[in-house]
Amino acid sequence: MKKVFSRLYLFIIFIFLYAPIAVLIVLSFNDSRTRAKWGGFTLRWYAAMFRNETIMDALRNTLLIAVLSALIATLLGLTAALSLNRMKQRKRTFVMGIINIPMLNAEIVTGISLMLIFIALGQFLSRWGYMVEFGFGTVLIGHITFNLPYTVLLILPKLRQINTSTYEAALDLGASRFLAFRKVILPDIMSGIVSGFMMAFTLSLDDFVITHFTKGPGFDTLSTKIYTEVRKGIKPEMYALSTLMFVTILLLLLLSGVRGNKEKATVNSSKRRQAV
Repeated sequence: MKKVFSRLYLFIIFIFLYAPIAVLIVLSFNDSRTRAKWGGFTLRWYAAMFRNETIMDALRNTLLIAVLSALIATLLGLTAALSLNRMKQRKRTFVMGIINIPMLNAEIVTGISLMLIFIALGQFLSRWGYMVEFGFGTVLIGHITFNLPYTVLLILPKLRQINTSTYEAALDLGASRFLAFRKVILPDIMSGIVSGFMMAFTLSLDDFVITHFTKGPGFDTLSTKIYTEVRKGIKPEMYALSTLMFVTILLLLLLSGVRGNKEKATVNSSKRRQAV
């Protein structure tokens, strides 16, 4: 009976989680503009979405910011993780506490704080004739700030698992520090780097709060564009757009899971060989 109730409970949870997404996907193929009736299967909303210049501009902005912010946050996170790994325990604990604050803090507080920083910086630079314009640059900085703690927390455990004696042996054999890092350390922590990049990309792809407070007039990403359309009345093209976003994120998560399972299988097989 416990197994039956646990499975039933899990099934109900999945219904609450994915039923709205299933309805959205179905509506993206509905030929009728109204949600009250089914007008037949169609793909015209997907075609109309790709012909809509404002949606395509928002899509380009979203993808560009997601890729750049994830890439920069991953590089900065790798650098920070390398520094943290060489710190003493007490100092590393203190710094990790500071890194965890943006993750535990409400996202709206981070967004408002970034907005106020950009305003104050603009007022300061205006004395010398410079200006801080809200737009692509401010949104990119906001997303990097938001993504950085996640990349650090995903890369640091991989660094703590590696065997430093291999790196020291490479140095003793004449390899430079950069070459030893690239040939010895980097392959062992690559899974953490990829996981950090994909996490940052996914978070940036659907972020709304940070983008809303750091964007300027005339600049939109998919999240802010959908929010604007909701206030006016949702167009069927938005159902198609949301469906494509859901499928993209789902594929990224599946690829990340497959990669993780392959790495676990490789590690387990190597441990079995060593035991034999």
